[in-house]
Amino acid sequence: METVLEVAGLYKSFSLPGSRRKVQAVNGVSFTLKRGETLALVGESGSGKTTVGRCVLGLEEPTRGRVLFRGEELSRRNNVRRPHLRGRIQLVFQEPAESLDPRMRIGASIEEPLKALGMPASERAGRVEAVIRRVNLPAAVLDHYRTSLSAGQQQRVGIARAIVTDPAVVVLDEPTSALDPTARAEIIDLLLEIQKATDTSYLLISHDLSAVHYISHRIAVMYLGMIVEQGPAAEVFRRPRHPYTVGLLSSVLLPDPEIRRPTTVSLKGEIPSPIDLPKACFLAGRCPFATEICRRSMPPSEEIAPGHLVHCYHHEQVAQIDQPSDTFAEFQASAERVLGVDVLGADMDEETPRGRRRWASSTAK
Repeated sequence: METVLEVAGLYKSFSLPGSRRKVQAVNGVSFTLKRGETLALVGESGSGKTTVGRCVLGLEEPTRGRVLFRGEELSRRNNVRRPHLRGRIQLVFQEPAESLDPRMRIGASIEEPLKALGMPASERAGRVEAVIRRVNLPAAVLDHYRTSLSAGQQQRVGIARAIVTDPAVVVLDEPTSALDPTARAEIIDLLLEIQKATDTSYLLISHDLSAVHYISHRIAVMYLGMIVEQGPAAEVFRRPRHPYTVGLLSSVLLPDPEIRRPTTVSLKGEIPSPIDLPKACFLAGRCPFATEICRRSMPPSEEIAPGHLVHCYHHEQVAQIDQPSDTFAEFQASAERVLGVDVLGADMDEETPRGRRRWASSTAK
């Protein structure tokens, strides 16, 4: 499968005004994104997820490292604004209302990226009409302004603006966090439909682990600007191998008090400052598994299974503390039993993240 995006050894720091000190926002991030794949970057607020996305888009210049799009390195001079790259990497914003100009009609807003590509007016009109149908909005919306649309409709317009140029990669920056639960589910289903029809690759930036579980093929867990665990989403959710990942998954409260990930891992203490990061493992001061080697040196990246990477000296010990369990899959199965419907809307053999997740959870029992 073709690699459309590669990030290698990415670092990004920000200078503090009036000081020589710097905030270390991204620390050695590396990953690849295949065609038609969804990779989710997850972690607490301030973990560096959005900064990685901004570096991929060229909105921030990396301090060190490389971002390659289909083998071509992106830089300050060769970025997504260049004619041959324009429209190939797009962004869906977190706040749909703020991403749309209130003075522009919806049709003009969707058409704007096509003007930047130099597409003739006759072709633009047809493309806009096709894309508004793809996001399941009526053509009449094209004559409306942003203020007359609901938040869910506004986000559909934001998605239409992103996909109208037929991009290879779409960066989804918390695309559902500003929406109510019904609109959130509809937008996630829409994104899956678009990906299935167009083979577009998604870089999903989110703290909503339920959405990540539902849509992602692979997951990268970030802590203090570093990817501490990365692997197939079904495997990471079922059997996390880094203490921080275990703590992150255990902290999620699902709408069923009887379903919660059992764990004995407790991460106590203060999170280190990104201005003065430890020279060794960033989690050592909070981790119950930490030993002297953790406080002395940074754990290397180790591939513990095909495509499953972890930065932890004690990942084997972490794997033994609990039985493999995917509480998100358990909740989905429970909801289906209660409601008497297929909540996921996907067959277990269907080639979608949802289908694979159901298949993985059913075979794990």
